[in-house]
Amino acid sequence: MARISTTDRVFVSLRESIVTGEFPAGSLHSIYRLADLLEVSRTPVREAVLRLADIGLVTIERNRGVRIRGVTVADVRSVFELRLMIEVPAAAYAAAHADPATVGAIRSELDHMRRCAAEEDEQQFTAHDRLLHQAIGAAMDNPRLQTEVATLRDSIQARGATTIRRSRGMVELAREHAPIVEAIDTGDPLAAAAHMEQHLVHTATLLMEQVAITGVDVVDPDWSRGLRDHLYVPGRSTSVATPPSK
Repeated sequence: MARISTTDRVFVSLRESIVTGEFPAGSLHSIYRLADLLEVSRTPVREAVLRLADIGLVTIERNRGVRIRGVTVADVRSVFELRLMIEVPAAAYAAAHADPATVGAIRSELDHMRRCAAEEDEQQFTAHDRLLHQAIGAAMDNPRLQTEVATLRDSIQARGATTIRRSRGMVELAREHAPIVEAIDTGDPLAAAAHMEQHLVHTATLLMEQVAITGVDVVDPDWSRGLRDHLYVPGRSTSVATPPSK
């Protein structure tokens, strides 16, 4: 059985304190205070803080301490622009090349999501949502792609930003994944790309609206148009995006 290091334990503890709001966005904490609070030496705290900074949960301010980051509209947009560039073509690729075992794994994760939604098990629902996206990426046999997508998801979700029970329910979210899975199952790359795009754009827009500061932030409902017009899949269906007239 693998031994869990002190740094790992500190990292998990600090991340949980951030996600639950115990350490609110904008709050400042010293390494010394955190070490005393967790009853450990300063070295594992420093190492854990560097890991938290890598995934965007904190910023390190010289001679001041560790600042807890909140999620901004710009954070959401930048993360989802990258996810669109990765996951839309990945869905098309899965529809064109996924073997039966991969398609079966994708369908299985959707079934688990539906079951968890019916049982109102948000934790397991979120886990299977993540696994469904990983299964789609697995069709490309590129572990780096899957790691990058997981890191992008963590950079938002680990800070407590979610649409579940806030702007949509689990049943609705599972339903949103269904046409992606169906398009992959039936071998339709254009539809798979289009439905993945719809899902990611919708999720990002809801999240941006949630974190927007009234009177300060304006969420452009057409924020993804630049990507939509110039990236993704050549020859794609125009049912989702109609090219601008000449």
